[in-house]
Amino acid sequence: MATKGEEQQNQAGRHQEVGHKSLLQSDALYQYILETSVYPREPEAMKELREITAKHPWNIMTTSADEGQFLNMLLKLINAKNTMEIGVYTGYSLLATALALPEDGKILAMDINRENYELGLPIIEKAGVAHKIEFKEGPALPVLDQLVEDEKNHGTYDFIFVDADKDNYINYHKRLIELVKVGGVIGYDNTLWNGSVVAPPDAPLRKYVRYYRDFVLELNKALAVDPRIEICMLPVGDGITICRRIK
Repeated sequence: MATKGEEQQNQAGRHQEVGHKSLLQSDALYQYILETSVYPREPEAMKELREITAKHPWNIMTTSADEGQFLNMLLKLINAKNTMEIGVYTGYSLLATALALPEDGKILAMDINRENYELGLPIIEKAGVAHKIEFKEGPALPVLDQLVEDEKNHGTYDFIFVDADKDNYINYHKRLIELVKVGGVIGYDNTLWNGSVVAPPDAPLRKYVRYYRDFVLELNKALAVDPRIEICMLPVGDGITICRRIK
């Protein structure tokens, strides 16, 4: 049985950000990362959107602050200009992307829920980057099929970020690999899925975690053997797999 001192120490080490998805064993270590390198550099608009999103009942869906910082830097490193995002929620990762792009950069953003997107839209507008975003409400697959149908769209995207319905990740990949340019990047979020990818079959998991786990495992296996891409799986947020198209 834990002593009172141990309980207080454990409580002090718990990460305070609502809906956080760090896979680090130590919450205190994750808090250190946030307070040392993420929060001090976080743009004011992203901080405001993060705090508003934390009050939303579905805040677990948001991109973590450290992942937002990672995406922002990655986009700058690859000099991305034409991008796509599937799964927007309130727009934290979308804002991270928009802030990283040049003034004439573009983001095709898709989500089935415009109401959530509009929660963050005033902040995106205030940040002066709303003109970079083309938002489409509804399922992404029909839009992707239209894009793939026109060969002029093939190989035109520098970066694509996917944080949406896990049961369609494989279907997205089949289409996105045609749309991203050779040398371009696709990022698939949640590829470690609450750590459940290594959980035994009889592990006590939340119903939604158990349901989507098989789809995440299927994606991970498919990406690992896809000869058209190089991959790097990172334990950032809930796990993100970076795919660089090589042919």
